[in-house]
Amino acid sequence: MTHCILIGAPVDSGQKRAGCLMGPAAYRVAGLAQTLVALGHGVEDRGDVSPAPRDPVPHANPAVHHLAETIGWTEALSEAGSDAMANGFPIFMGGDHSLSLGSVAGVARHAVRVGRPLFVLWLDAHTDFHTPETTQSGNLHGTPVAYIAGRLGFDDFPPFPAPVPPANICMFGIRSVDEAEQSALMPEEVEINDMRVLDERGIGAPLREFLARVEAVNGLLHVSLDVDFLDPTIAPAVGTTVPGGTTFREAHLVMELLHESGLVTSLDLVELNPFLDDRGRTARLMVDLVGSLMGRKVFDRPTRSF
Repeated sequence: MTHCILIGAPVDSGQKRAGCLMGPAAYRVAGLAQTLVALGHGVEDRGDVSPAPRDPVPHANPAVHHLAETIGWTEALSEAGSDAMANGFPIFMGGDHSLSLGSVAGVARHAVRVGRPLFVLWLDAHTDFHTPETTQSGNLHGTPVAYIAGRLGFDDFPPFPAPVPPANICMFGIRSVDEAEQSALMPEEVEINDMRVLDERGIGAPLREFLARVEAVNGLLHVSLDVDFLDPTIAPAVGTTVPGGTTFREAHLVMELLHESGLVTSLDLVELNPFLDDRGRTARLMVDLVGSLMGRKVFDRPTRSF
């Protein structure tokens, strides 16, 4: 049995389309806690994190917006994540992807504390490898992997504790990358499994290879699951839709393989915008995926009626 700690992160500052702040409530309504309990896990819902108010922070890049608010979320979620890692399996319910600036920082603090290497599995249509200096949109939900990997340009943020070596970061589902991100990623060792790779090799083989590397060094594994990892035909509740995402079956296979590995130690659920959903369809799918991650088998999946 796993002690799951639910942490609400109603973050809406990392992008410009309002609605992600309703994500934590949607996961609760969609039965995330009940799903975990039914699988035999303990659940502790610590409510929603609330950042301390901060004065505005100017930036040389005029496109950057909500910088002070995002820094506040980073600090608050880092603290919440570090504490939760010491007591169980944190599930960060977002909220846009800028929440990972803080959630992974908290996980990294714990990794340093216990002396284990940290690995990150990024399930996303985007690489999120911008810095505040390079982003043209100014949307800081496109920056967390750069922060996690220790890229320069985050002087206004708390120093990331023990940046994750790029070789310990693995991306799946990538299909939309800006030119500046491509240039920055070229010399790095980040493993990028875009949809071309997944079409040619399937999901199972590259994922098993990555998990074998995590297991070989007794690593901690943080999984960050973005709604846009999924194809928008099955998960419409996201403001950053990109056609050609993973199917229902592919996504569940990822989660089942992760469960079988026994390596996952923390989880982000990000970019759910309930305002864009169809009768809670996307929220329920995300909860079902967490169920697969936490032990539900394919033949245990409930029949759905819409």
